[in-house]
Amino acid sequence: MATRKKKDAAAKPVKVSKAATLRDKDVAGLQTEIKELQKAHFGLRMQKATQQLSNTSTLRVTRRDIARAKTILAQKQQETQAAK
Repeated sequence: MATRKKKDAAAKPVKVSKAATLRDKDVAGLQTEIKELQKAHFGLRMQKATQQLSNTSTLRVTRRDIARAKTILAQKQQETQAAK
């Protein structure tokens, strides 16, 4: 019976979550990110309406990305309000 080789833990790339990358941005950067995501979501909705969108799950992904960015923006704005 052959034994499996263990992969090095150091060889695995560290996966950074979307929320972590959004938290690194400032308020203005988050607002531009939200606008870009909303434009992308609008484009996907138009593609769906004209029967050009083959993968409809991207609508769900972009909608959740928008919600994630808005949540982090609200948290950052709340932190600045509390600091004052």
